[in-house]
Amino acid sequence: MSQQSLDSEFEPTDDQVSQGLIVLGSINIDLVVTGKALPKPGETVTGGSFFKANGGKGANQAVAAARGGLSPVHLVGAVGNDQFGNNLLPELEAESRLDTRYIRAIEDMETGIAVILVGDDGENCISVAPGANHAFDPERAIEAIQNCISGCNVLLACTELPLNTVRAGLEIAKSNGLLTILNPAPVIEGLQDESLLTLVDIITPNEHEAAQLTGIDVTDVVSAEKAGRILQEKGINTVLITVGETGVVLIDHQVIQIPAPIVEATDTTAAGDCFNGVFAALMCEFAGLATSAEYAVNAASISVTRPGAQPSIPIRSEFLP
Repeated sequence: MSQQSLDSEFEPTDDQVSQGLIVLGSINIDLVVTGKALPKPGETVTGGSFFKANGGKGANQAVAAARGGLSPVHLVGAVGNDQFGNNLLPELEAESRLDTRYIRAIEDMETGIAVILVGDDGENCISVAPGANHAFDPERAIEAIQNCISGCNVLLACTELPLNTVRAGLEIAKSNGLLTILNPAPVIEGLQDESLLTLVDIITPNEHEAAQLTGIDVTDVVSAEKAGRILQEKGINTVLITVGETGVVLIDHQVIQIPAPIVEATDTTAAGDCFNGVFAALMCEFAGLATSAEYAVNAASISVTRPGAQPSIPIRSEFLP
């Protein structure tokens, strides 16, 4: 696809006006230890370094969308009424174009915590204590979305919230004519329910999540298409399977492989979140599926060259010249 054709896809028709994005998802504090290698079960690895950063799939995706240039991005989620939450909110509020008015501080709950171990090859393993994220119930989500849905045309959700909360968000978005994007991370019990998946226009699993959802071991474009077609049979229009350094396979009425730029990865934390946030933001601009995915892959490829979750997310001028 030429640069000229890519650019032309950013020119909406007269009846298409770029609107806002709602991100329904988790908000965490990331406690990150980097070292030479990830420890095996029962093993202690010393000599690493530590830092703390804002994270959570929902917050990461919202920050990626906002840094991607979209305005406004409404983040709907929860923190605890604790020191982590009190410190985190002002930092999110400082993000240009990110609307944090619909983040709820839940009494007697702790803010979600993710403990992240990163090896020198950039791979990671993550353990999450969800805290307030799992106390964010459908009623709170519906109230928040109703208050910010006017002027929005896309909702992006992940599954680090209770599934009934995710379902409620998808239902209200669909009933109001929004495009719905689901990042099925992690794959939780009940996610394969077809009554839920019919609420999803675009699903964005990685290769491991696609295998969990479909039973197909995704190793190449052919197997990605098989997994994608199974998900389409469940009522989803479009499937985007992210496959790490290989890029993305888009399964719609056709199959398109979108390669990732070759980079030296130092930390893959939040690469998928960066992809999802930028992709959703560009879809709000009617950029087209393939174009949105291509630039989102570029953004994610930049993010893996930097440490941390939100600190690694690039701004629009870095991936969309």
